[in-house]
Amino acid sequence: MAKYVVTGGAGFIGHHVVNTLIERGDEVVVIDNLAGGNEFFGVRKNDKAVYYHFDISETSALVKNRLAYALENADYVINLAALPRVQASIDDPVTTCQVNVMGTIMMLEAARKANVKRFVHASSSSVYGDSDQLPLHESMTPNPMSPYARHKFIDEQLCQDYALAPFNLPTVCLRFFNVYGPGADPNGAYALVVAKFLDYKRQGKKLPITGTGDQTRDFTHIQDVVRGILLAVESQEVGMGEVINLGGGRQISVNEVADLIDPEHDHEYIEARFEPHDTLASIEKAKRWLGWEPQITFEDGIAELLSLNHP
Repeated sequence: MAKYVVTGGAGFIGHHVVNTLIERGDEVVVIDNLAGGNEFFGVRKNDKAVYYHFDISETSALVKNRLAYALENADYVINLAALPRVQASIDDPVTTCQVNVMGTIMMLEAARKANVKRFVHASSSSVYGDSDQLPLHESMTPNPMSPYARHKFIDEQLCQDYALAPFNLPTVCLRFFNVYGPGADPNGAYALVVAKFLDYKRQGKKLPITGTGDQTRDFTHIQDVVRGILLAVESQEVGMGEVINLGGGRQISVNEVADLIDPEHDHEYIEARFEPHDTLASIEKAKRWLGWEPQITFEDGIAELLSLNHP
């Protein structure tokens, strides 16, 4: 049994991580201010986890003391806390930078002082921006297209700094690709297309497809993501600030997503939005360093979600 501190542990990805850790018998501390989390997930009510409600990005002495107390005797930190919405970062870059960048460095410093064994940070495929070169691999020069994407790239650099002397904090960064699965918020940043389409289908509305619908994404099931996170904690091949893609390794168009969720083709096309046209993850580093590759196909994942939404 190990002690884990999970920031953003009441959110979509976070609550799946927390539940998995609890099920296997680990000690879990959750830090979340519920800005993006959801008490519906029951993390706060789970008597097998300790819950702290505060904002990790605040630099006050009170927050520093609370972080020190929460991380006391912690073995690992899984840092999922963020304001992940691209549009929000465009509308309010100051607030999102404070949360996404200052929050990360506050956690890195607290983890360093607590002598944790490893710090696993959630990054994003948005760091790549729009690229004609596919698949997207970790050695490519980042091309952030939004403040949020740039925040995530800065976070990766901070994690790399902390892995070196004089900090010597073992870190690893995972770039998530379109995470989807049970519990995803249709209004949130993760798996926005999948969650929104399911919500529209449940309400009997036409599925809104932006642009032509031929833009593609690389979707990753939440169970595969959780497994990748825990492998990043345990792997002896990482710890020096490595950046690793966690993706399905497959391109799927928005039109294909709509057809899987609503085979009756009850769709409508709306105005295109500013976003990369295609994403596709190279997962060779995940295979080599973590022994990870996706196990749940997109078709099986969608079938599971349809059964949950439509018993």
